[in-house]
Amino acid sequence: MAFNLFKKKKKRKQLQDLNGAPLFPGDKVDCLRYEMGESILVEEENGFEYESVKTGQKVSYAKMIDAATSFQKVRKLD
Repeated sequence: MAFNLFKKKKKRKQLQDLNGAPLFPGDKVDCLRYEMGESILVEEENGFEYESVKTGQKVSYAKMIDAATSFQKVRKLD
């Protein structure tokens, strides 16, 4: 097919913290990697990133994936 009229839409995988709680942009989390401490999940043009409250450092969500569980190496804060 030359026109790709019935293209599949990409499904976004729901981000989850170490305990399996769903994560959404704006959520405060405790990052367990890169000594970022308390951070906020933000959605940028290139995807999701964690931004440290203290330092302003940004790290892509892909670098926070736990290989064993495929969850994020963060804990959601209340």
